[in-house]
Amino acid sequence: MSACGCDTDKLMPFSTALAKLIESAPVVEGTEVLLLDQAEGRVLADAICSPIAVPPAANSAMDGFAVNVSSLPDDLCLRVSQRIPAGEQGVALEPGTAARIFTGSEIPPGADAVIMQEQCQIGADHVQLLSKPEVGDHIRPQGQDIQPGQCIASRGAVLDGRYMGVLAAVGISMVKVYRRIRISILTTGDELVLPGDVCGAGKIYNSNYYTLLGLLKPLGVEVVFPGIVEDDPEATIKALADAADSSDLIISSGGVSVGEEDHVKAAVEHLGELMLWRLAIKPGKPLAYGRVADTPFIGLPGNPGAVLVTFLMLAMPYLMTMQGRREVLPTRYPVKSNFTRSKTAPREEFLRAALTKQENGLYAGPIHSQSSGVLSSAVLADGLLVIPADQPVEHGQSLEFIPFNGLLS
Repeated sequence: MSACGCDTDKLMPFSTALAKLIESAPVVEGTEVLLLDQAEGRVLADAICSPIAVPPAANSAMDGFAVNVSSLPDDLCLRVSQRIPAGEQGVALEPGTAARIFTGSEIPPGADAVIMQEQCQIGADHVQLLSKPEVGDHIRPQGQDIQPGQCIASRGAVLDGRYMGVLAAVGISMVKVYRRIRISILTTGDELVLPGDVCGAGKIYNSNYYTLLGLLKPLGVEVVFPGIVEDDPEATIKALADAADSSDLIISSGGVSVGEEDHVKAAVEHLGELMLWRLAIKPGKPLAYGRVADTPFIGLPGNPGAVLVTFLMLAMPYLMTMQGRREVLPTRYPVKSNFTRSKTAPREEFLRAALTKQENGLYAGPIHSQSSGVLSSAVLADGLLVIPADQPVEHGQSLEFIPFNGLLS
């Protein structure tokens, strides 16, 4: 028996659980075609290759004069033979002349360099070059950015402003995306009331629903909330069965531990099966995964701090995999510990931590309370600091940090 009062030999390591979840997540079936301006945040169902070159023709990177280097006169004084504003196409450049040209204008046939106007003395119909340009100066070649047939967006890419801009640049107006996933949120407990209702003796406000709602909405899913599920076996079975009929995924909070009023685990086993339960992580040991009929189910702990951590570290990668996303794991980077802890823990820990910048790098340390029942520390934290199981912490030791920035948006 471990010092924390839990039999860690029967707890699944975090890395094993995460791998099992991702491996078993079914990618949603069904796609739809949307206008590009309606597809922000959606997941591409097909790779997209460019039908054109970008830029479609060589163009000027500067306001100036287009010339042919080999035909420049010795005195570098040239007649201006044409003017090419952006959006218009010039004619072939007369040898020994210059074309007035502007940023983005196509390079006329016969020109092989642009000299910027700051390097010129400009007359009424002539220009005096102050230096001799080199071939290719200030010219953006055709296809410099994108070549025809080049893959510009892979299947599983999330359409943010970067992708939307690139797709628009090659003329793509319609995209094929995976349909939205429908998720039922079940929060269990006779003690729960919703904000706005009277919170009488023995009651607490239901923060878990709003935590999950705020985490799910930015992921572009449809959320169903049937209301608070009472601590009753039959009510729990009915709520799970109804959710399974109308959802692609069920996420619950509470009821998956071993207390007399924890009915979710038994209800899931009655309606389907549990494939994963109890993990060697802190917070969040009593996490469950399985299916209700044919619908995947993730049962998060009931404590608010544990709900936040287990959703971000386990449920979110699972959900992103279901969405068909290419990248599902959060960013981790090394920081230095700004604290010392000699006591070890048998479970891998995810501490809500704040960053401080010092002369020799970034340091991180835990916010005041790491209780799984405390949620306010998450607002003060910059992310999660990962402490491996059975490892003491020394000041200055390198540890992995997972920033909230990116996870929560």
